Amino acid sequence: MKVLVADKISDTGIQKLKDEGFDVDVKTGLNEVELVGIIESYDAMIVRSATKATRPIIEAGVNLKIIGRAGVGIDNVDVVASTERGVIVCNAPTSNIVSAAEQTITLMLASARNTAQANASMHAGKWERSKFTGTEVYEKTLGVVGLGRIGTLVAERARGLGMKLVGYDPYTSEERAASLGIELVGSVDELLPKADFITVHLPKTKETIGMFGAAQFAKMKDGVRLINTARGGIYQTEALVEALKSGKVASAAIDVFEVEPCTESPLHQLDNVILTPHLGASTDEAQDRAGDQIAELVMAGLRGEMVPTAVNVAPVPPEVMEKVGPFIALAESLGSMLAQIAGGVDELDVLTVGQLADTDTRILRTAVLKGMLSQATDEPVNLVNAGYFAEQRGIKVTETKRPETHDYTNMLIVRATTGGEPVEIAVSLIGKKNEPRLVSLFGYDLDMAPGAFMVFFRYPDRPGMIGKVGTILGDEGVNIASMQVGRTEAGGTALMGLVVDSALSEDLLTRIKDAASMHDAWSVEL
Repeated sequence: MKVLVADKISDTGIQKLKDEGFDVDVKTGLNEVELVGIIESYDAMIVRSATKATRPIIEAGVNLKIIGRAGVGIDNVDVVASTERGVIVCNAPTSNIVSAAEQTITLMLASARNTAQANASMHAGKWERSKFTGTEVYEKTLGVVGLGRIGTLVAERARGLGMKLVGYDPYTSEERAASLGIELVGSVDELLPKADFITVHLPKTKETIGMFGAAQFAKMKDGVRLINTARGGIYQTEALVEALKSGKVASAAIDVFEVEPCTESPLHQLDNVILTPHLGASTDEAQDRAGDQIAELVMAGLRGEMVPTAVNVAPVPPEVMEKVGPFIALAESLGSMLAQIAGGVDELDVLTVGQLADTDTRILRTAVLKGMLSQATDEPVNLVNAGYFAEQRGIKVTETKRPETHDYTNMLIVRATTGGEPVEIAVSLIGKKNEPRLVSLFGYDLDMAPGAFMVFFRYPDRPGMIGKVGTILGDEGVNIASMQVGRTEAGGTALMGLVVDSALSEDLLTRIKDAASMHDAWSVEL
């Protein structure tokens, strides 16, 4: 079988392919037209970030079986076209996790000892020894927000430095945290006053962008030191600048930015900030590891073996796909909704009702996990690794089937045990066009077509509540696309669900909740 290496990867990765008897051609720098002209003769293609595996290339690759991306992202591979053609797409998502963890530790130590500032001073011909007195990390407390693989590696290394560890991750069990020597807390606010150093390892979601602002800085210890090697924008820049100027935050070390390249920022003007140009994965070892890993994965795919980092769906028998296929996207949205409403999940039961329960629904369970965990980790989650991630985080996942009929021919229900109130959400598809419906939330019956932006309120059932919500949203210029109300009994408790045209800020959500005396309020983005 023939493998085309379209971008430079490690020599050891290429040699692995050759040692296994594959015919390897290294042809870098080719454009789309050139690749379309030669791809027909290849069984596999390996790229990094420079080469784009576009639809024309994939469609011309009549013998293509697998495309490997030697790195984390897959933005340069047309996954939809690959899936349509039955081509596996895989990446090497763990190739840089050690490098990213070490960059975090490097920045933490450099921040504690003013290393970058002292180096700049020396290069300026100065000797300012007393100016750069630092602080030890030994027996200090490191707060780790996000305990995925990178956060876990950071915790392990910090423990080796004699640091105390406190962590927050709603999808990590107490048992797993304890095995890592981490005191697990129930909220970020609980972590903030405990930590001398704080590092974040979170995905980019509506909940995490800007999650650290003036209110959060006020809850931190005086003189706290902050590190961010995860995603740009998690710290609100203006609030961070003010905290750094006041001394509330002694120093910050930032490797990632909301807009990259970042050459202009108020942070550039501050002496107590270390800035690096997104170097988390920039080590020789990480680059070599990416080539080695993708070579092994491509070989597995060509041999017909399991490819654990495949980002497109594993083969499902046609007779099964005919029944469950229409529910896959809805199942993923259901998982995302669950994560945003529940906040964290300890146990998850995926229940299928009606005709849907008569077939193999494992792909739906996995789709729910993918949607849920994509809200909780900065690592790529797909239909192959979602179950593994859930297991690693100590989440107990079960499936229940009820073939008996219900109000709907088929229903998909998630029931989650959380740190607080259990959460149950049910969805269905209706009509000849399989239109999605949210049919129940917290036991309240609904008939709601999901939208990109949804808001839910639980409140005492009394006159005028719909008007209050509508008036406040109207005053803020937020348009309501649809509304549904469910209640258990007249005068009891009701649940209002709205699809709106734009996202609601946390401040607006809280204002509505307070003004209308709501019990609960949730904002969901799909």
